[in-house]
Amino acid sequence: MSIKDALKKVQDSLLENVTLVAVSKTHAADVVMQAYDEGVRVFGENKVQEMCAKAEVMPSDIEWHLIGHLQSNKIKYIAPFVSMIQSVDSMALLEKINAAAVKCGRVIDCLLEVHIASEESKYGLTIGEAREIALSPSLKEMKGVRVRGLMTMATFTDDVEQISREFTTVKNLYEELKESNEDFDTLSMGMSGDYEIAMQCGSTMVRVGSSIFGARDYSVK
Repeated sequence: MSIKDALKKVQDSLLENVTLVAVSKTHAADVVMQAYDEGVRVFGENKVQEMCAKAEVMPSDIEWHLIGHLQSNKIKYIAPFVSMIQSVDSMALLEKINAAAVKCGRVIDCLLEVHIASEESKYGLTIGEAREIALSPSLKEMKGVRVRGLMTMATFTDDVEQISREFTTVKNLYEELKESNEDFDTLSMGMSGDYEIAMQCGSTMVRVGSSIFGARDYSVK
């Protein structure tokens, strides 16, 4: 299936008011441009180096979302242009993003990454840690970041009920924290294998890669 046809299939399956992040990680810029040419403007990358390389050669109206684990020493490379960092997993990281954004005269949108999956390999905050950051008075003092909501990944399993439970748990946390955070408007849940379940559980943003671009191309550096 062509990227054009695969993209249309995904777009046709989206519920109203759900934002699509086309996950372009490991795919070359010329491949990603096929989605851009079909109107996609929001792309997600896992690695800073790859995002920077694509941002240099692709159109400037793209909104780049960093969805992978972010090392604090690499923030400076994306701070001038990144639209959203979805993978904030500590207050210390948020403070460093804030400092880098202030230096650039920007406000960077961020999501708190919640670890809800059963796999220990995934990054993220516990529910308690996410709540502590979202309700922290120091958050309001940060002028370079705007925490817009939460991001999570469900367990990689065929158990639909487990996936639904995990997504619903994070959705409930999102609704709780939204009452105290006027900037909260984004709940990023769901990838190619489970985004339709995520939408049913209240996701407002889905991160879809392989269902659009096909299998990952690990030859891309």
